[in-house]
Amino acid sequence: MDKKKNGIPKLRFPGFTGAWEQRKLGEVATRITRKNKNLESTLPLTISAQLGLVDQISYFDKRVASANLTNYILLKKGEFAYNKSYSNGYPFGTVKRLNNYDSGVIPSLYIAFLNNNEIINSDFMETYFETSLWHKEVSARAAEGARNHGLLNISPNDFMEISIKLPTNMKEQIKITQFLHDFDSLIALHQRKLDHLKEQKTGLLQKMFPKKGEVVPEVRFPGFTDAWEQRKLNNFLETSRLKNLDHKFKKEDILSVSGDYGIVNQIEFQGRSFAGASLKNYKVVEPQNVVYTKSPLKANPYGIVKANKGKKGIVSTLYAVYKTKGDVNANFVEYYFANDYRLNTYLKPIVNKGAKNTILISDDNAINGKVIFPLDYDEQKKIGVFLTNLDSLIALHQRKLDHLQLLKKGLLQQMFV
Repeated sequence: MDKKKNGIPKLRFPGFTGAWEQRKLGEVATRITRKNKNLESTLPLTISAQLGLVDQISYFDKRVASANLTNYILLKKGEFAYNKSYSNGYPFGTVKRLNNYDSGVIPSLYIAFLNNNEIINSDFMETYFETSLWHKEVSARAAEGARNHGLLNISPNDFMEISIKLPTNMKEQIKITQFLHDFDSLIALHQRKLDHLKEQKTGLLQKMFPKKGEVVPEVRFPGFTDAWEQRKLNNFLETSRLKNLDHKFKKEDILSVSGDYGIVNQIEFQGRSFAGASLKNYKVVEPQNVVYTKSPLKANPYGIVKANKGKKGIVSTLYAVYKTKGDVNANFVEYYFANDYRLNTYLKPIVNKGAKNTILISDDNAINGKVIFPLDYDEQKKIGVFLTNLDSLIALHQRKLDHLQLLKKGLLQQMFV
């Protein structure tokens, strides 16, 4: 028997029984239509799916609202707003409560409302709209197939008609929200730890490699004193010519390059293979080869450089694959270019940009630029091992955070009806 169909959540705190009550949003909340006629607030707000209702200027780094704010809706702290704009992961828009400011103004396209505290706890309502349970109700009332400039086509009256289920016992509402609030605090703690580790890595990437015009890094392992030397990168790397001509490697062996996770199996990481029918020209990547993506990204307009720390595999012909020459540590090469400024400074003089900002450079020419490396392999290796271990620690914290966020998503679905 499916408890949820009978108005009972799958997970419930002891001491609470009976089915939850189904009510229309308009029965448990009042729509807000007050205008900002007297310019009570001059703070334009926008809804971020991740951050909630935030200062528009800070969020977009510019003012998007019109100069005249008198026709905007005046929203006060504790009141809710629904943004009908759909975005990746939020196909039915988002509902957020104003928590960070005493008041602000929102566009009239938003739908504003305030909960009735005698029927529904404000925190409970905020948490309810973090679930996807209300999406079906919105979908049933929105005009079929109608998307107007990225907005879901649902009227304010229809939105206030959506049904939600809630426990009639206010203590149960409060118990649920307190538990999930504590869970959010745990997630936030892990997020702070992860952010701190990433900040440490960013600082180390600057200090463990010489600054522009210098030949000695600011932070160095004991026992190394020699100045680093400038050489062309092709003194340390050579283009690999290995291809999958014998079809030894299959689609299951195709690798992708991620800025955050390095060289990963494409199917495991992205859920599918993007390869065509023939793989014979795909390039073979062996352990400790260096791969350059040659594809522009927002933070890396000249691509990404990564060392293969895992199994053998193959990559698309769009990538460049390199073998190390002599005593050169592949992980060191990766971290040398992990600093965006250092990577972009290296590549800008030798790269041509083609149509749609594509990168035009041969595999051989990509290693014709100049770098400053320590010639002592042991120093390279120590730097590479240290930063690899730091990356492993960051990945561990990321997995813990991902697990907690997934667990919360499951709890939201099972603790609500």
